This record gives sequence, C-alpha cells and structure tokens, in this order.
Amino acid sequence: MQGMPEISLRNQALGDQLAHELRVQIITGKLEPGTHLVEDTLAETFDVSRGPVRDALRQLELEGLVESRRGRGRRGGILVRGLTSEDMTELYSLREALESLAVRLSIERGDAADWTRARRAVDGLLAAADDEDSQAFARHDMDFHAEFYAQSGNGRLASVWQQYQPTFAVVLSVTTAQDRDLHPSADAHVELLDSVLRGDAERAVTQLSAHLLGSSTRLRTALG
Repeated sequence: MQGMPEISLRNQALGDQLAHELRVQIITGKLEPGTHLVEDTLAETFDVSRGPVRDALRQLELEGLVESRRGRGRRGGILVRGLTSEDMTELYSLREALESLAVRLSIERGDAADWTRARRAVDGLLAAADDEDSQAFARHDMDFHAEFYAQSGNGRLASVWQQYQPTFAVVLSVTTAQDRDLHPSADAHVELLDSVLRGDAERAVTQLSAHLLGSSTRLRTALG
C-alpha cells in the first residue's frame, strides 16, 4: 500500500510527458487529423504502460485535440482532431475573454496583487530577445500571462486557464519561432505590464487584444 502513491505519481508524470509529445505533434501537423491513436501502439512506441497512455489521451480529449469514437465501427477509438481554423478562432476568443477578465480583476485588487513574478518574467523576455532564444522567450511569455490569472483572486478562472494552458504553451512555442526579432513582442509586454501597474484597465485590455490577435495571425501563417 505504501508504494501506491509513488506509482500513481510516476504514471501521472509519464502521462503528462506523453501528452506534451503528442500535443506538439498534433498542433504542428505531424499527426494529421483523422489519425487513429491506438493505446497499445503508443505504449510500445514510447515504452510506457497503457496507464500513462490513457491519462495522456484523456487530457488531450479535454483540450479538444483528440476525440473519442468508441463503438463506431472500424474507425472507432481515439482520433486526432487537430487544430482547424475554427478551432483556432474558438481558442483565441476564449483566451481573450478569460484573460481580459483576469486583467480587470487583478487591477481591481490594487495593492493586494503582487507583480513581482510578472516583472521577473518581463526581465526574462528582454534577455531572451537579446539572446535570440525563442524557446526561453516562450517560457517567460507563458509565465508572464499566467500571473494575470494568479493575481485575479478568482480560483475558478485560474482553473479554466490551466485546462488550456498546455495547448497555448505549444502554440506559443510555434509562433515565437516565427519571429526573427523578438524585441517588439518583449516591448509590448513591458507596455502591457506598465498599463496594469498604472491601473489602466481599458488600455491594458486593448493591448492584450492586439497581442492575442497578432499571435493568432502568426499561428495561422505558421500552420499554413
């Protein structure tokens, strides 16, 4: 009995790793829409048991990247959905709605909000831009935006974001890699944080909307 929690945690970690790998392949198109994902095949390919595979597929289904068609004949099971143009529109519309609310709530909290980590993330963005390190830039970018949810004081809002955060992390990695010069994006984050610190919610939300529109456009370009 004492070993059971360790096994559970290990399976969860493997499931998260496998979900990330499949997520990257799905979003970048290496796994095409309609691809049939078989648990046994995935377990053999990634040298894991079926437990982590089931965990990974369950998570990807929650994110809308795969769909279950059990009991539908030869093509039943789990199929890749991918990201259609409609999916991208839905994802970015949802994020804009969630994050705009998070920005407004965090500003309303005033001095109760702690922007230390957001400032640190901005410093990381500027350094990554200087180093032309797109992957480090993407990590700091996600850390920066996560702070709006963390400082909003709304746990349910943060929980919704956590469901889609892994998808956007991969999306951001793809779009950031398209930017030859990361300084304009870094500067945009500096300006957004400045608006938040000054308590200018309307300006901050406008800047956020422009930022997300640019990201959506770059993703469509990257994925063709």
